[in-house]
Amino acid sequence: MHFDFDINLFITVLISLFSVVNPLGALPVYTSLTARYSKVERRRTARNTSLYFTAILFSFFLAGSYILSFFGISLAALKLAGGLVIMNSGISLINGKILKSDTINEKVKQEAMEKDDISFSPLAMPLLSGPGSISLLIGYYAQYRSWDDKIVVLIVIFSLGLVVYIMLASAPLIARFLGEGGMKAVTRIMGFFVMAIASQYIVSGIMNLIKHY
Repeated sequence: MHFDFDINLFITVLISLFSVVNPLGALPVYTSLTARYSKVERRRTARNTSLYFTAILFSFFLAGSYILSFFGISLAALKLAGGLVIMNSGISLINGKILKSDTINEKVKQEAMEKDDISFSPLAMPLLSGPGSISLLIGYYAQYRSWDDKIVVLIVIFSLGLVVYIMLASAPLIARFLGEGGMKAVTRIMGFFVMAIASQYIVSGIMNLIKHY
């Protein structure tokens, strides 16, 4: 069977998913939660977080449409709800809010400090794989109907998991290189793309509703 790899689709989905996941915003949280860890423990946590993150996105992408059918949720409703969630994230990024404070509150941080393994919760979920990225992937599964395109999206997820690992493992280096000002500048740029993705998602959801009714 011939597999047609669409590089344009790969780049488009990677940029969109990277912007919504916002691994840069996870770095300060990851650094604070692993401050007492040794270098080996931090690297192991980064690796496990990346694996869990990849597995979660893989699962929701492949099973997302079945989840919608089970709960009786239309794709249009998902796009509207997901678009609003993504828009809220984009507004936070535009305002220069680097930390994902709405996702990781003080109570969750305290619980994480008492756990032996924080890679699945709270790092992989909900810090990295949240409602925005999950709804985006479910929408992609419905949008890209051929298995060639679906495989490209799966490759994007795997690639992003690798990027997440590299960024977490290099968190202190990235923080020193960019500094707080640099991180805010990059975050605002990503915020623009996130808001554009959210707008397109919301408009698509509204158009689907109009066609349906």
